[in-house]
Formats: sequence, structure tokens, C-alpha cells
Amino acid sequence: MTDTSPRRVLGIEGTAWAASAAVYDVASDEVTIETEAYQPDSGGLHPREAAEHMAEHVPEVVERALAHARERTDADPPVDCVAFSRGPGLGPCLRIVGTAARAVAQRLGVPLVGVNHMVAHLEIGRHQSGFDSPICLNASGANAHVLGYRNGRYRVLGETMDTGVGNAIDKFTRHLGWSHPGGPKVEQRAKDGEYIDMPYVVKGMDFSFSGIMSAAKDAADSGNAIEDICFSLQENIFAMLTEVAERALSLTGSDELVLGGGVGQNERLREMLATMCEQRGAKFYAPENRFLRDNAGMIAVLGAKMCAAGDTIVIEESGIDADFRPDQVAVSWRGQEQFRASAGERAAPAEQVQGAEATVSFEGENVVKERRPRSYRHPALDEQLRSQRTREEARLTSEARRAGVPTPVIRDIDARETTLVLQHVGDCDLRDALTESNVRAVAESLARIHEAGFVHGDPTTRNVRVNRGDSDDGPDVFLIDFGLGYYTQHPEDHAMDLHVFEQSLDGTSDDADALRAAAEEAYRAVGDSGVLDRLRDIEGRGRYQ
Repeated sequence: MTDTSPRRVLGIEGTAWAASAAVYDVASDEVTIETEAYQPDSGGLHPREAAEHMAEHVPEVVERALAHARERTDADPPVDCVAFSRGPGLGPCLRIVGTAARAVAQRLGVPLVGVNHMVAHLEIGRHQSGFDSPICLNASGANAHVLGYRNGRYRVLGETMDTGVGNAIDKFTRHLGWSHPGGPKVEQRAKDGEYIDMPYVVKGMDFSFSGIMSAAKDAADSGNAIEDICFSLQENIFAMLTEVAERALSLTGSDELVLGGGVGQNERLREMLATMCEQRGAKFYAPENRFLRDNAGMIAVLGAKMCAAGDTIVIEESGIDADFRPDQVAVSWRGQEQFRASAGERAAPAEQVQGAEATVSFEGENVVKERRPRSYRHPALDEQLRSQRTREEARLTSEARRAGVPTPVIRDIDARETTLVLQHVGDCDLRDALTESNVRAVAESLARIHEAGFVHGDPTTRNVRVNRGDSDDGPDVFLIDFGLGYYTQHPEDHAMDLHVFEQSLDGTSDDADALRAAAEEAYRAVGDSGVLDRLRDIEGRGRYQ
């Protein structure tokens, strides 16, 4: 068999801001990056100007990178493969990069590799950290999502429902008339600020930034200190990202987290993530800044892995894809390993379990659920969320029972409203008993609580308990943990509930398509079929490009 492993790879990046080229030396694991970043005169990114920037600077950064390669070797050609960012990104920019990559590959007579930009953000962290199968939080200008690997693909476990995290911050700074980029300016001003109340929106594994952006603009217009607004923006937005990252770790059983994306350069975000991981006994890795912002180094490193796996493309099939989603990538360079704590491999039941936001202790027929302080969050925000979610869990768990949905009985709530005592139900989480009948039961339960006028808020495969044995003594599937639930009659909110559930199926099942179909069929039989139309809209709205 011919060895396809390259010695040196040329990477070319140009999805939006950075006209970048890099050479990756596989043997030494050294990366040399040449970048010319687009800097708008005012406002945000202008697609036409960005494309003009790429056309001007991509050829020169490519030649500078190749010059570095020639300095390291006498071989001709100096690289064995050309990798380029195939998407997602701005179409005009991507076309320029694709044309340049094809031209260089043909001129040198070497293979061509098309790389997904977002997967490269994940893979550079996995490569440098040495982690086996980490969860990746990507926080960049146009994106905010959480990815995990399962069954040959990276699955989107959570994402923004409106705008990327960096773009959200930039919208606020443009409102103030600040020049781009706004993130570093917010980070600097936040150092002198104090906390003020702002919206905090986490919907299961997803999040939304539109409400907090509007609130920040209103606060500025009302004369609040800019330092306080910047401080509170960071505290809330980054806590939302950190909470969802922790939920992803809890859902999958992973104990490794890597950070990607330009917003990951923010010290406060990295501090929050490191604190969260330390508190739950997980490992955290953030690449150095040159690999967090858009760069060709990550394209070259992933390109080398893909080339070694034989995952190259012919010139005629090397078109760009501006909407290239990470879960569309068939991962050729990894084995079929799953999250370490996959079904059937988890440890025996313990006396105490650490969930995403609470510690659960088992005391005979009771479960004691304590929402302990999360030290990564600002104390005022943390206390507010813990008490609010405990109250909502107690109230909506009981409401669901009245609507005919199996749930635990609430037996007590403490005076501080941070600890519940509940009936112990089920033998295992749904993620360990993923059958079509169990999934149908969950969908029917969601339809019933939606009909009753509220949502669960976080119906993942960890927030459903299942009795695996055959029993005629009662129900086999119970909904638990209504802490993110709320009252609503809006079909959009009901569809979000289903969206969160189906995302968790993607992340914890090897046959998610069949389970999703079963869930939707069951929901349609009991609930409003119009909710499923809204679900399709939500799926198309995701910003994980």
C-alpha cells in the first residue's frame, strides 16, 4: 500500500477576515503562519471589501509560506499537499481561496484537501492537547456552538439560535461607535466594571444573544456606566457558554474540553471554562491565540491528517460550500471511538452524581438534588439562577404530573430554595436505554406538557429516567429536571423543546435518525403538528456554519 502521509502541508485560509497561509511540518509538529487580516474602515465586515482583501493578499501570503517551506527542505515540490478552507464562510472569499489552492496544487503536482473551517477549530485543540475525544466549544465571530464526536461525525450538541457570540458583542460596540473589533475593547473596559442585571438565556443546550444585546444598548442609552455594561455582558454571555459546555460534558460523559474560535482569546472566558472544568474534575485546553483566531495553521494540521487518511479531492469536485456544516463532514482520520462513557460502559451507580448544574445524592427511595454554587459565575447571577431554577423545577414537575406526565414526586424544598428532595425514579438515564418505544414516550410527554401551556426547557437524554425491566406496576419513562422550564403557549417554544431533545439524540445515539423519526411521529399523534413545522424552521436557523 502506498504511504499517503505527507511530510509538509500548505494550508490556505480565507473564510472571512484572515487571508492566511501556513506550512505544517509533520515530523517536527511546527507550524509557520503568514496572515494579513482584513480591517474595515468602520462598522463590521463588508463582504465586497473582504473579498477584495482576499484577492489582494492570498497570493502573497501563499508565496511567503512556500518560501518558508523551501528554507526547510531541498525537496521539489517543498510541500506534499495543499489544504484549503472549503467552508463555511463568505462565498466570494471562499472562491478566491479555492481558486488559489487549486492553482497551487496543480502547479506543484500535489494532492488537494478541502477542510471544514469549524472542524479545524476543534481538531487543532484536540491535536495539541492530546485529548482522546473532547467536547469542543467554538466561540467565534459568526458562530457559537458545542461539538462532540460520535459514530464517525462531529455532532452539534448546542448552538446559538440567533447570532454568533463575537458578532453579538460587535453589535453592541458599533452602537457605541467603537471601531472593529469590539471584543478586546469590551474586555478592557470590563476590568473596571461592576455587575448589573442582564438577560441570561439558555435553552437546554442552546443559547440566544439577541436579548442581552438589546438590553446592553438600552442600558448605554439610559446612561449606565459603560464599564458596568461591559463587565456584565462578559459575565452573562461567557457564563451561558460555560454552562452549555458543562451540559455537553454531562450529557456525553466526556471529561475533556477544548476551546476554539477568536472569542476564545478572551481571558475571562478561558478563566470561566478552566474553573468549571476544575470544579467537575474535567480537563481543559485552550490553544495559543494564533490558533484561536482564524488562521491557516489549523487548516494545514487537519489537512495533513485528512491527506494521510486518503481524504483528498479531485480538482473537478473541489468547489466551496459557504454553508458547510461540521456535522456534514465524514471524519476519515479518526477511528470509531465514542465518548468514553458511552452506553453500557459507565460505572456502577454511585451514592452521589455530579450533573450539569447540580449534585444528586441517593438516600433510599429519595433523591436529594442540590444546586451548589458554580464558582465560574458571578455570585449575584449564580444565586439568582440557582434559586429560580429550583423553584421552577418544583412547580413544573408537579404541573407535569397533573397533566398526566410521569415525573418524580416533590417531597421537600429547603428554605434557600436551592435543594429539592424528590422521589427516586427509574433504573437509568434514557441515554442508556435508547429504544424507539422509550423515545416515543418522551415525545408524547412533551406534547402533553406543551398542551398544558409550558415547556420542559432541557429535555435531553440525561433528563429522562427509564425503568429497563418489564413491569406492570407503573410507567417506565419519567421526565425529570424541569429547572429550565417556563410557561408558554407559543409553538416556537414548544418546537425548541423538541429541538433540544433531538440534538441530544444526535449526541448520544448511533441511530439518531430512526429515533428522531419515532419521536416526531409520536409527537404528531398527541400534540400540535404545527410545532413540527416550526421545528424545521429552527433547524434551518442554526448558526453553526
